[in-house]
Amino acid sequence: MTTPNELRLLPWSGPGDKPCYLSTDEPDGYMSRLADSIETIQLDTAEELLEEAWEALDNQDTSLEGMRSLVKELTGALRDVYRVAKSRGHLRATSDPREPAY
Repeated sequence: MTTPNELRLLPWSGPGDKPCYLSTDEPDGYMSRLADSIETIQLDTAEELLEEAWEALDNQDTSLEGMRSLVKELTGALRDVYRVAKSRGHLRATSDPREPAY
């Protein structure tokens, strides 16, 4: 079993938007692979939304409602990317204490 400082922050939240953690001896187990896959999807989605945002900013005809919708999607993507960054930074810090966590 992993120690408490080796828990992996998962890329989704639980009830009340509480963080979910994984404790496992299998870094390549089913739940770890599932979390890796979801992180990849979240990062790809954020990249697509970033491109969409640049296009919307360049387009003078973008409606206020369209921009609000885009900002809402970007906010969700930013939350997901932040969670991925925190999780990966924590994993780096626990795997090699000489490496700084970003």
